[in-house]
Amino acid sequence: MRVNQDLSGKVVITYHEKFKQYDLGEGHPFRGDRFINAMRLFESQGLLKLPQIIIVKPNPASRNDLLRVHDEKYVDLIFRLAEERKPYDIETPVSPEILEAAMLIVGGAIECGKAVYDGTAQSAVSIGGGYHHAGRSYGGGFCLFNDVAILVEYLRANYNVKRFLILDHDVHFGNGTSDIYYRDPTVLYISLHQDPRTIYPGTGFVRQIGEGEGKGYNVNVPLPPGTGDETYIYALNEIFVPLAEEFKPEVIITNGGSDPHFADMLGDLSLTAKGFFSLSCTIKAVAEKVCGGKLVLMAGSGYNPTVLPICWYALVAGVVGLKDIRVKEPYNPPNEPSHCRKTVENTVEELKRLLREKWKCFG
Repeated sequence: MRVNQDLSGKVVITYHEKFKQYDLGEGHPFRGDRFINAMRLFESQGLLKLPQIIIVKPNPASRNDLLRVHDEKYVDLIFRLAEERKPYDIETPVSPEILEAAMLIVGGAIECGKAVYDGTAQSAVSIGGGYHHAGRSYGGGFCLFNDVAILVEYLRANYNVKRFLILDHDVHFGNGTSDIYYRDPTVLYISLHQDPRTIYPGTGFVRQIGEGEGKGYNVNVPLPPGTGDETYIYALNEIFVPLAEEFKPEVIITNGGSDPHFADMLGDLSLTAKGFFSLSCTIKAVAEKVCGGKLVLMAGSGYNPTVLPICWYALVAGVVGLKDIRVKEPYNPPNEPSHCRKTVENTVEELKRLLREKWKCFG
């Protein structure tokens, strides 16, 4: 594959061979080979040979890193369940191997933050990251510890960062991240996800805009099943771009893997690999405009092993600054249902009305 070599800024990618231990078992949609398969595709596409790429093998996160976000009783519970090899819930098993991988993945997110703020890299990619269903005192949805929030609190504690923008583009609403920052005006949380009436975790509605000082800083863009590339990018440009420009975060943290792809097993959105690339390129351009390119991408989700590496590659390629991607979709993309665009336009207008009091860009 030919890649454009005229790229600015170093990019750290965190990866450890033990990530594969985050394997939730035979028959489970979350298997540990996702990490290996993605890295193999990156290598075959020449991505890892680019001069601006730095691969970092992370150390495990510390207990103190976890406790900046999670309640001590909850952390103790997960460690005890791991020792006893008992599941947290019916779909989230825990074992010493899974816990070890989780701590390394969280460590990878922290290494990404360090790289961006120590000047090692302009941006960073946390392979396997984005466990956004874990709240302060709960897990679930395949998630034990919320590495997104742990990264935020690490940067707050160690680099005095004061304004964070989290863009969550997983097909599922990040209920854990949203709950953690629902009353916090220093974190602007924006989530584009499938209509919660049709998918886990069943929340993340337009009117959930935060409370108290955090009112207006929790922004949900629910999308109808079938939403494709053009309508998705329209919503991104209408909501994320102007809010980022007005909020002026010091760093953008973005999480989501391949599950908005049209062939994913657990979602019903209809993005293509090129849609993921457009999404990532837009995020990178906004980061360069508002925060000097400080960007951490956390790519971890996805439940179709055929398309997962392609979509992760498309996301990483956008952050790296490639001008195009040459990957072949293994299936033919569907046409977007005719009602989707109008539904999303109405959602965007409702959201702007709700947020107008807080944000001048919607005034």
